[in-house]
Amino acid sequence: MMRSLFSGVSGLRTHQLRMDVIADNIANVNTVGFKRSTVTFKDVFYQTLRGGSAGGTGTGGTNPQQIGLGVTLNSIDVVHTQGAAASTGNGTDLMIQGDGFFRVSANPEDSNTPVYYTRAGAFHFDNNGDLVTADGLYVIGYDANVDTTTGKVTPGTNEKKINVPATSQSYSIDKTGVVRYVDSNGATQVAGVITISKFNNPAGLEKLGQNLYMKTSSAGTENTGTPEDSSKGLANTSIIPSALEMSNVDLAQEFTDMIITERGFQANARTITVSDQMLQELVNLKR
Repeated sequence: MMRSLFSGVSGLRTHQLRMDVIADNIANVNTVGFKRSTVTFKDVFYQTLRGGSAGGTGTGGTNPQQIGLGVTLNSIDVVHTQGAAASTGNGTDLMIQGDGFFRVSANPEDSNTPVYYTRAGAFHFDNNGDLVTADGLYVIGYDANVDTTTGKVTPGTNEKKINVPATSQSYSIDKTGVVRYVDSNGATQVAGVITISKFNNPAGLEKLGQNLYMKTSSAGTENTGTPEDSSKGLANTSIIPSALEMSNVDLAQEFTDMIITERGFQANARTITVSDQMLQELVNLKR
């Protein structure tokens, strides 16, 4: 069979994969905290018909003669650029400005419970007053030490749930992640400080669905702290309350990529068609 048939098939497969990624990006154009993905290709390998040789006395050098055998998937990369801010007016909706991820868990006080990461800050207080995600995972915070003289809040090191009692009169969340509430006696209390994790390679995180990521070895070192904590590399990271980060999908870019992908698919399909016609001519040599 002709090599072009197999090259054409590999081209169809890879363009189908790229189209799948583009379709997922477009489907999540309005998903809170979603990060778009991109696809790159690479050539597979080559059949060498003749190797290269160096020039000698009376003869010049020759270049190798090789025929490529198609294309395959090189990478699917997640692009972690900042999404647009959407004001919601809901005090428990939080947006991260800068790098980093919210940390959530089924049990923040148990170190053996897996920790997940998300950019989607659509949180709410449940019936117990705990700050949770839409799927019921607890937002992980640190305990806090309050200077009674200055009122300055210093994050502790113990991880905990962020709890605001149902009897409280009001609550507030500032840009440094400090959650305060006014108790039934009118005194201001600190419920905790929201934690943020930053990775050397956020594209190395594994997507789990439900706006969650899981840490992998390729994500690199995890630095966990609170917003604006310079010692953890979070000096330029802050929280915007009453806002959500929208998807970073650019529809103009996605539709352009869709057109390019469609034409690439058509061209590879045409390669298969023409190769089939050449084989048909070969078969028809003997009638």
